[in-house]
Amino acid sequence: MTTLRRTLGLTDLVLIVVGTVIGSGIFRVPSAVLQQTGGSVGLSLLVWFAAGILSLLGALTFAEMGAAKPDAGGLYVFIRDALGPLPAFLYGWTMFLVIASGSAATLAVAFKDYLGAFVTLPPLGGKAVAIAMIAVVMVINVRGARQGANVQGVATAIKVLAIVVMSACLLIFGHGSSGAAGFWPAQWNVSLLTGVGLAMISVLWAYEGWQYVTFSAGETKDPQRIFPRGIVAGTALVIAIYVIANIAYVAAIGPDGVMASQRVAADAVSALFGPAAGKLIAAIILVSMFSATNGLTLTAPRLYYSMARDGVFFSKLAEVNPRFNTPATAIIASSVWAMVLVALPGSTFEQLLTYVVFVGWIFFALAALAIFVYRRREPELHRPFRTPGYPVTPILFVLSAAAIVINTVVTQPRNVMFAIGLMVLGVPAYYMWRGRPAKAPADALASPGAKVRERV
Repeated sequence: MTTLRRTLGLTDLVLIVVGTVIGSGIFRVPSAVLQQTGGSVGLSLLVWFAAGILSLLGALTFAEMGAAKPDAGGLYVFIRDALGPLPAFLYGWTMFLVIASGSAATLAVAFKDYLGAFVTLPPLGGKAVAIAMIAVVMVINVRGARQGANVQGVATAIKVLAIVVMSACLLIFGHGSSGAAGFWPAQWNVSLLTGVGLAMISVLWAYEGWQYVTFSAGETKDPQRIFPRGIVAGTALVIAIYVIANIAYVAAIGPDGVMASQRVAADAVSALFGPAAGKLIAAIILVSMFSATNGLTLTAPRLYYSMARDGVFFSKLAEVNPRFNTPATAIIASSVWAMVLVALPGSTFEQLLTYVVFVGWIFFALAALAIFVYRRREPELHRPFRTPGYPVTPILFVLSAAAIVINTVVTQPRNVMFAIGLMVLGVPAYYMWRGRPAKAPADALASPGAKVRERV
């Protein structure tokens, strides 16, 4: 039986985290965050740093479980082992239908939009470009995890270098910070506290994506040593990049300029180096979109592969291509579905993504809670990495995830009802697949000392 091959090293994992997280958020979210924090540069930066630390708490939590049981599937496996197959299936169900596929479709459409800075595209031509981008990424990742990781490494390195160079230039030549009214709020009130909460949620969305690397634990070399280092180092690097970029924006055009901008990176560069420099930002964003799409395609299909291997998804998705040693069918299926979403009229898929994406945070919380179940059920399990600050670390992360979910329930009840409806549809689908024979987990992917699981 052909199995997934462990080919990913520490650098690959770090670049997967960074490349998947940094899409368009750092180029768009800073203005809204500064508005929500009352124009206070210091408070805005604190929000970016605090949200990064909360994400890091999640990375530290998942690092322990991923190192102890380095199997393909990541969060799906954690939820399945701790809470049962149904909630795990519902996570994979929403990931396949909307969250991961919708994210890839959104990135592809954004790629087409930013390509418009260089060439004029008719509507049909734009859709064709977006679909072609997904197809290129699909082919790269079908041909091997190593090839996908290599492309991810190059694209992410270019993106990070460009952001760092841009930030350095803005810091050196900028003069906007001299006009800052105040680094810290002169007074606090309910409105400001509410704004800080909204800003925190916005920034946590911008950090979302680091968890995708858990899906690739089954293809990591020496995972018990390398996996925790990769997810933690990658998340920490994103925090540093985000904070430095925000400081650079303020240095270039000042807090008022940042708050007034809808395209803060392009406006900051144009203000210092002229309108032509805006095309440079468009090029950086194109690389950023491609890298993030590649990161999704490199990781998410491993979740569908794991579901199919458990017998609760299309059985073909559990097959590993004997030539390329990749879950080729899972990669193709998820990519084709993303292309279908792109082909939908208007922005239907973006509306679907808006309705459902918060659901991911419910499952982040459930996956983090799994660490308590693992420690109680398997106290003797070899844990080469233990979450620092346990149990406070996972508890704080679960609370931050719960805050996002509760805020969505209160402010966007329509989204909540739609998401619940989508998950309810997944229940009969789960029981339809459950009766079929499951593929046994491959020996090459079983964690040391792990017992063969029996389906309930």
